[in-house]
Amino acid sequence: MPSISRILRAVVALLLLFPAVAAASKPNVVIVITDDQGYGDLSCHGNPILKTPQIDNLHSESVRLTDYHVAPTCSPTRCAFLTGHWTNRTGVWHTIMGRSMLRENEVTGGQVFKDAGYATGMFGKWHLGDNYPYRPEDRGYTEVMRHGGGGVGQTPDYWDNAYFDGSYWHNGTPEPVKGFCTDVFFDYAKRFIKASKNADKPFLAYIATNAPHGPMHAPEESAAPYAGVKNVGLQNFYGMIANIDDNVGKMRAFLADEGLVDNTIFIFTTDNGSSSGWQTFNAGMRAGKGSEYDGGHRVPFFVYWPEGKLTGGYDVKPITAHVDVLPTLIDLCDIAPPSGVKFDGTSIAALLSSTNDVDWADRILVTDSQRVKDPIKWRKSAVMTSQWRLINGKELYDIKADAGQESDVASGHPNVVTRLTDFYDAWWEELLPSFSNDTAIYLGHPAGDPVRLTSHDWITTGSTPWNQSHIRKAMNGNANTGFWNVLVHADGDYEVRLRRWPETADLRINAPLAPGADVPGTRAYRTQPGESINPTQASLRIGDVSAGADVKPGATEVVFNVTLKKGKTRMTGLFTTASGEKYGAYYAYVKKL
Repeated sequence: MPSISRILRAVVALLLLFPAVAAASKPNVVIVITDDQGYGDLSCHGNPILKTPQIDNLHSESVRLTDYHVAPTCSPTRCAFLTGHWTNRTGVWHTIMGRSMLRENEVTGGQVFKDAGYATGMFGKWHLGDNYPYRPEDRGYTEVMRHGGGGVGQTPDYWDNAYFDGSYWHNGTPEPVKGFCTDVFFDYAKRFIKASKNADKPFLAYIATNAPHGPMHAPEESAAPYAGVKNVGLQNFYGMIANIDDNVGKMRAFLADEGLVDNTIFIFTTDNGSSSGWQTFNAGMRAGKGSEYDGGHRVPFFVYWPEGKLTGGYDVKPITAHVDVLPTLIDLCDIAPPSGVKFDGTSIAALLSSTNDVDWADRILVTDSQRVKDPIKWRKSAVMTSQWRLINGKELYDIKADAGQESDVASGHPNVVTRLTDFYDAWWEELLPSFSNDTAIYLGHPAGDPVRLTSHDWITTGSTPWNQSHIRKAMNGNANTGFWNVLVHADGDYEVRLRRWPETADLRINAPLAPGADVPGTRAYRTQPGESINPTQASLRIGDVSAGADVKPGATEVVFNVTLKKGKTRMTGLFTTASGEKYGAYYAYVKKL
């Protein structure tokens, strides 16, 4: 008779040969998170104009978080959603200026699920860094199809992208596509899901649409039902949501055809309050995107999982937030949490079942909208419980009695104000030491060499050229140049190329550029004429290394070869005209020699 140890060794060997068998019972996860769509931008929430039948159907079948909160803008929501940590802890409290890059010590859901044996896919909007070590492929995602920056046509995006056709980064390499951006991202997600199924691997598909973020472009057939809306931007805002709705329906049908519905956790949510629809309909809330009032950060969250009995149109009423999502998914999927990580959120898995009788303690949550170089205490903040909202440390609202936040009752409830203030003070003091830990783009790292830097990530006290229309009109000048935080990975010789136009445009530094083709909807970024600038000098500074050179007639770039020491520092590239006007190099390409 074989010994017990020999039997155990045989079992282990079989598991190693067939790892997918053990993993196959794990639930799959599909997350759809849209951009700038608020709580009221759904017909199931009472919108009198917009029609979202597919999402309405999901709503009717799902468990719904009715008091779910995120950050008032996009990158800050995404970092908390993916890590379970407060936005300001992760280093992401803005959408530009180097403050949208997720600190490399943070562990994302992609990494957690990858470590648990899942195939992990990310499709659409990342907006947590475009260079190593901040890209999704650096953070645990094994399949990636994304645009650059915070939206199609922004400065880090592929040049001249405009919602239709264009190119996106597929596993790090630009790939030309045909069709509307949202359709493309859902299509690539389906391919990934199909491949994962065929490989007998559970999967996490994170589908983060840039729609309905502006500029407002929608397929004409999607916007056509809203032609009676007088504002063209709003027509296309609704059109983008209608297109998302159609894609949600098609994805659910696809999962059904593949036999994946029952054991797939399907989540629909959004990243902040409405950017455009809130003034038309806002489900009784105050304000929209960017606001500390509920209209800026209370958003829909629907979860549907038949095998897990998360069905039936059940409402979860206690307050919840973006920081709860990752710990909850870890619980639902029964996978290991990341080692050494303490979440700021908590698993709400127990709340999700209508059959559970849960004694859920009241809790305090914080959200804010910083959008500055360094966080400022109490800036555009909300300290929240299921009943109360303390706004900016001054105004208090009883949200159960006053959903529109019209009556400040701070003077009548000093004990509540003190309780919420004390919580916020302790929260702030805990996070404060981390604020000085600036993220930095790596130079010369083998996983990200060469590197392309763009003005989207300039740290500046002026206006940041964050979209391609800004590049075309040569936005900045003396007051608005900036620097990049960089981390030189290793001592050595480096080549730095400063450019006004990106490589893919292949234009002289002083060249004008004709307007690009328009697309349906409002004016596309690329329709801005490209203005000529005429610099005579270029200069580079990286730490204490400085260099200068003439801009030669007809040059597309100015190239510097410099010797750099390992370490974290600042990098600035400038073009200067004969009259002394300065322009930042909107694009810089760096490689280790």
